[in-house]
Amino acid sequence: MPPMLFSPKLEIFFVVLTIALAALVAIRADLTRARGGRVLAFIALFLFPSFALWTGFSEHMERATSTQFCLSCHVMTDFGRSLYVDDKSYLPAAHFQNNRIPRDHACYTCHTDYAMFGTVKSKMRGVRHVLVQYFGTVPKPENIKLYQPYNNRECLHCHAGARSYLEASEHHKKPDMLAEANANKLSCMANDCHDIVHNVADLKDATFWKETQ
Repeated sequence: MPPMLFSPKLEIFFVVLTIALAALVAIRADLTRARGGRVLAFIALFLFPSFALWTGFSEHMERATSTQFCLSCHVMTDFGRSLYVDDKSYLPAAHFQNNRIPRDHACYTCHTDYAMFGTVKSKMRGVRHVLVQYFGTVPKPENIKLYQPYNNRECLHCHAGARSYLEASEHHKKPDMLAEANANKLSCMANDCHDIVHNVADLKDATFWKETQ
């Protein structure tokens, strides 16, 4: 689970305190005639509610980056299972099992956009997924596709400059292969490269690592 910004007890305390102060201001409106009463009204009706909303929103945003949250939808079950496939050619499995990505935030680490406003864009996509889950027609796992081709930028966020990336013999099959990958002209997921991703349609024939869930 992601670390909580504030303890649930503290958040509940602020909510209860906010309600109590707002009720006091509503019942004793005459208190606002004095300067101290106006300060109390500002705290009760603006400051504390704003703080409560901000902490709740921040907590939700953090929790929404967790692997547990992403896999909580039934349609994502097979994608979660694919992280445990006992085959190093499975790109997500190789990253997940070897701690190349944080396991608690595995989905978000690879599926966010590492660009300006990338977090906002990924959150908007997440909201769309939740709406489809509860109000739309949920596709079969094997029919779920990326909205657009995967950008090498997301891979290079971690791999750029890494010795394993720069010196891998597979990355020098052609003279300009690395340059093309760095410029996003040659996809890291091109055929015969890292093209085996979740492949949920083939899981029935797969073998799994000892920690499969």
